[in-house]
Amino acid sequence: MNLEKLVAAELAEPVDPRVAAMAEAIAARHSPASRAVLFYGSCLREANLDGLMLDFYLIVADYEQAFGKGWLAVANRLLPPNVFPFEHHGLLAKYAVLSETDFVRLASSRTRNVSVWARFAQPSRLAWTADAAARQRSIEAVAGAAPALLAAARPMLPDRVSIEHLWSEAFALTYAAELRAERKGRASSVVASDPGRYRRFTAPALDAAGLAASIEGENVHFDQRLSTADRRTGATLWKRRRREGKALTLARLAKASTTYAGGIDYLAWKINRHAGAAIQIKPWQRRWPILGAISLLPKLLARGAVR
Repeated sequence: MNLEKLVAAELAEPVDPRVAAMAEAIAARHSPASRAVLFYGSCLREANLDGLMLDFYLIVADYEQAFGKGWLAVANRLLPPNVFPFEHHGLLAKYAVLSETDFVRLASSRTRNVSVWARFAQPSRLAWTADAAARQRSIEAVAGAAPALLAAARPMLPDRVSIEHLWSEAFALTYAAELRAERKGRASSVVASDPGRYRRFTAPALDAAGLAASIEGENVHFDQRLSTADRRTGATLWKRRRREGKALTLARLAKASTTYAGGIDYLAWKINRHAGAAIQIKPWQRRWPILGAISLLPKLLARGAVR
């Protein structure tokens, strides 16, 4: 089965009815601009959604159609995505907004930034679509994510590697390219949660990435051995991704403080949940969330809560 068919089948898998209802409500909030709503993240693997923060991407036709001609449309265009909190029938979520054009670009090798292609190289679901054309365009965009991930990771991988190590090392590289509140070993646990899925995706994703390889059992043998110069170039590019990614994370955090009510409390919740920290937000940090978030960084970096 080729990669696009694998992606289409995975995106079509059913979701919890409450997830579907929330996705429809998110789409309605930005109608008629809404084109698709994708459900992704760790909550895909959870049977009990109560008390969790669900993750969605809302794909829209155009930012002005979604937000009007105000600053939200400008902010989403200049520094995508905008992120908003959402509550529906007792469930909590956040959703990020991208245009169809930006989704296709950011889920592909056309951008160095890992944020979108790293997430959609992992499982996701199409929880709502406006029509068949929107569904197909979402499938095509998501199908670009895994090849982008593996192509970027290739210079940092040995010429012979296990399937599990291939994916876990690729994800670990992307986690290091953002300010992430994740425990060490998070990348391995993502792959270990569904090894069969990553085994099925390996050959089609490598082929789509233009990486010739043979798969023998649980191991991948790349046909072309990389030179020292190729590996040095790849390492330099990943250093650049890390610098740019962490700066982008801070810029998006600053922007979110103006769009995401209670954003600094969500930040603390996420860090505490993923890194086992015990961050408590002070009143002044809620009043001045940008300064408050920045003030947390030295302590969090020293503790290793974010990397």
